[in-house]
Amino acid sequence: MKILGIGNAIVDVICKVTDEYLIKNSLTKSTMKLIDESELNNLLSSLKIERTISGGSVANSIVGLSQLNNNVGFIGKVSDDKFGQMYEDGLKKENVKFIYSKKKEQIPTGTCLILVTPDSERTMCTYLGTAGKINEKDIDTQKITESEITFLEGYLWDKGEPKKAFDKAIQNSKCIAMTLSDLFCVERHKENFLELVKNQLDIVFANEQEIMSLIDTNNFDNVISFAKELNKVIIITRGSKGSMAIDKKNVFECPAQQNLKILDLTGAGDLFAAGFLNGYIKNLTISNCLNEGTKMSSKVIQIIGARI
Repeated sequence: MKILGIGNAIVDVICKVTDEYLIKNSLTKSTMKLIDESELNNLLSSLKIERTISGGSVANSIVGLSQLNNNVGFIGKVSDDKFGQMYEDGLKKENVKFIYSKKKEQIPTGTCLILVTPDSERTMCTYLGTAGKINEKDIDTQKITESEITFLEGYLWDKGEPKKAFDKAIQNSKCIAMTLSDLFCVERHKENFLELVKNQLDIVFANEQEIMSLIDTNNFDNVISFAKELNKVIIITRGSKGSMAIDKKNVFECPAQQNLKILDLTGAGDLFAAGFLNGYIKNLTISNCLNEGTKMSSKVIQIIGARI
């Protein structure tokens, strides 16, 4: 297997909303908020569902890699319920090996309510459900050792059982890639993420906000200096400013594609990571890897949802 993803197995529920709806419900645009089951049901009660699809950040990347003809797999915890079966079927339909044997859990399969405003920004309200209960027993060591890259998401990291699952994956991997996932996620786990970036990860994906928060700076030049000191690959997406990769001491940049008909930014970072890793696993240059990432993210933001 080329790449094995480990992340939150979440069913995405996509709805269109107004900016006023976000304000009324005390939601901050373009961020992810963790909610409980009652909050989820309350928000859904006044919304029209546009689409449902099996999602999760790293799972979206893994599907993108499969669509680019890579042999990939995914580990994520679901319950043996309606959404859990939908989740498994969705991955199998995309030729992704779902490396998890679901059983009836006390907590249902996780759900992410994706609220898309008229400016195409997405605001996520996530009920982790059983996805957030992943533990070291759920991690298939043999599948990890057989994979060239293990790809993790910051959303998955939490103290307790998820951390043990994270640690087991890292200890048994040949090469570790991770996405920092979200600004609030970085701010919650800053000390732990900084230790991971400095000492345990080989490839790091972040957007500009996330990486600047990680090292507590308002000056992007400090990010470049920080990344140059690390003996690894740091990839930074910068929206309309394009993307950048720092590979040891070398800095590479790629402009954003222009004149796109943007419908929904959901999955832009996920598919960027898919494109980049597709190039990386095929030994393309870092510049070409950035180009591959840009192509994939440009495609997904011109459709609704996080899957091409």
